[in-house]
Amino acid sequence: MITEDQVIEALRSVDDPEVGINIVDLGLVYRVDIGTEHVRVEMTMTSQACPMGDLITDNVRRAVTALVPDGMGVDIELVWDPFWTPDRMSETAKQTFGWPD
Repeated sequence: MITEDQVIEALRSVDDPEVGINIVDLGLVYRVDIGTEHVRVEMTMTSQACPMGDLITDNVRRAVTALVPDGMGVDIELVWDPFWTPDRMSETAKQTFGWPD
């Protein structure tokens, strides 16, 4: 059985192509649920008008699908509540932008 930590680590391979930072450090991943038949990733984008949204969700699906056993489903749910803000970013991501802690 896969773990939440393994899924999160796989999601670190998915970058937001507009900023070149992975979606975990950007704070876009809100929740990972692992069931017996599927893995569900609850996530958001930096805005509802994100032009890279489809590409990012496709890459999330690929990253998680590569991790799970054959036949296990991968569900991605985009949510807008709570809205994403830079406060959700990791310290590493903030430092990449040169923002104070």
